[in-house]
Amino acid sequence: MASSSSYSSSSCNSPCAACKFLRRKCMPDCVFAPYFPPEEPHKFANVHKIFGASNVSKLLNEVLPHQREDAVNSLAYEAEARMKDPVYGCVGAISVLQRQVIRLQKELDATNADLLRYAGDSCNRGTGRGPHHVGQNSGSYNFSSPYDPYGDHRNQRSSGQGNM
Repeated sequence: MASSSSYSSSSCNSPCAACKFLRRKCMPDCVFAPYFPPEEPHKFANVHKIFGASNVSKLLNEVLPHQREDAVNSLAYEAEARMKDPVYGCVGAISVLQRQVIRLQKELDATNADLLRYAGDSCNRGTGRGPHHVGQNSGSYNFSSPYDPYGDHRNQRSSGQGNM
């Protein structure tokens, strides 16, 4: 990505993507030039379509110079997300990822419970003790999970011993 100090439209005779898109002369002090190089015309086109060139120009002039590149990257990301999903934009992508994390956490919890159950069963088979001895001097296994993925306490067994 071109940084604000390395790109100048006067040093290479090609106008920045913004000026080219807007069909205007790219001046040496062009606010768009450092962030919308001529090699990335789609970047400015998306940002312009969603936010408008005037709004982006105002925003860049209000933001501190060292924060402008991050601001442009954020605008470009949101603009691209809005092109794909006009209603939710990047919030839609975040929501999908959050649901995926929740689903994978439930899957991980279930797998961990299965592993603990398997470890308990193989431990009991090796000692000759039956399943009624699980939890009694059988090590430090904790078969209950503080997170109940099903919300109906399927993991809790009534053993008549009360809370451990």
